[in-house]
Amino acid sequence: MSRKVVIDSEECIGCESCVELCPDVFGFDKEAEKANVIIEEGADEVCIQEAIDTCPVECIHWE
Repeated sequence: MSRKVVIDSEECIGCESCVELCPDVFGFDKEAEKANVIIEEGADEVCIQEAIDTCPVECIHWE
């Protein structure tokens, strides 16, 4: 069983750094002005980890 990536939408500030790093995994909800997860599992874990490490508010994590 692989890990799932999640975004705490309450904490997200909409900087889009995760979307820029991993556009296949993360999307952006323009209405809510927040990032969201397109693919929860099975994506490039190295790319996801880079997005986790880059997030300025640390709202992305593995579950």
